[in-house]
Amino acid sequence: MSDEPKTKALKPKPALSQEVGAKAARKLRARRHVTRTVWFGLGMMGLIGWSVAIPTLLGAALGLWLDRRYPGGRSWTLALLVAGLAVGCLNAWHWVAKEDKAMRDEQEDDDE
Repeated sequence: MSDEPKTKALKPKPALSQEVGAKAARKLRARRHVTRTVWFGLGMMGLIGWSVAIPTLLGAALGLWLDRRYPGGRSWTLALLVAGLAVGCLNAWHWVAKEDKAMRDEQEDDDE
């Protein structure tokens, strides 16, 4: 082992009243935000899923229609399916970024 003395500075423990105050503040914040339940999270996942699925399916349907109407060497179905998927992913990214910003703003308001 090493002959060097261990000179770790121990952090002083916060006073009991500070710990109790912090826990109470967390509980009060949690009670104020009752709308953020498991159902809210499942609903948000559903919203994000549908925001990807709908443009993808619409792109595929439009591509099938174009392939039947104007047959050619290229597959409109595949091209528009990929385009719909890209639009859906951008849409989902928008929703997630919006929710993340709202949660961060809410947390900053609570910290002040």
